[in-house]
Amino acid sequence: MSEGLSHIGEDGRARMVDVGAKPTSERRARARARVRMSPATAAAVAAGDGPKGEVLGVARLAGIQAAKQTATLIPLAHPLPLSFVDVEAAVDVEAGSVELVAEARTVAQTGVEMEAMTACAVAALTVYDMVKGLERGVAIEQVVLLEKTGGRSDWRLDEDEGG
Repeated sequence: MSEGLSHIGEDGRARMVDVGAKPTSERRARARARVRMSPATAAAVAAGDGPKGEVLGVARLAGIQAAKQTATLIPLAHPLPLSFVDVEAAVDVEAGSVELVAEARTVAQTGVEMEAMTACAVAALTVYDMVKGLERGVAIEQVVLLEKTGGRSDWRLDEDEGG
C-alpha cells in the first residue's frame, strides 16, 4: 500500500520493521532538547538550587533511564542493547534556557535515534518537574535529532535549517 514507508504493512496498518536480515553495525545518535524559563529560574538551576533539589543531575539520570525504556514507550521501536547513553546539560542564565544533549550508542541492526530523542524529551520534562515550584511557564521548545551515524547512511542536522 505505502511504498517506501517501512512501518506500513501491505494492509495499511502500522507494523514493526523486520530488521532480522540486516547486518549489525556500530550506531550512534545525538539529540537536543531546549527548555525556556525565566533568567531567575535558570539561575536557580545553574546554582543547583531548585525547589526539589539539584535539577541537572536528576534530569541527566532521568534521560539515561528513559533511553533504556524507549522500546516500552515507543510502540514500534526495537529493544536495543545500548552500549552507552549520556545526557549533558548547559544553562544560559541570561537567556533563561537549559540545553540538553543526549548521545546513545549501540551495535545493532537498527539505529538509536529514538533512544537519544527519548533521553532528551524525558530529561526536559524532568527539568520542568524540578522547577515548576518556581515557575509554571517553563516551555520545552524543541526536541530534535542532531545526527546519526551507522547503518545505511549517516545524517547531520543542517543548523541553518531550523536546528
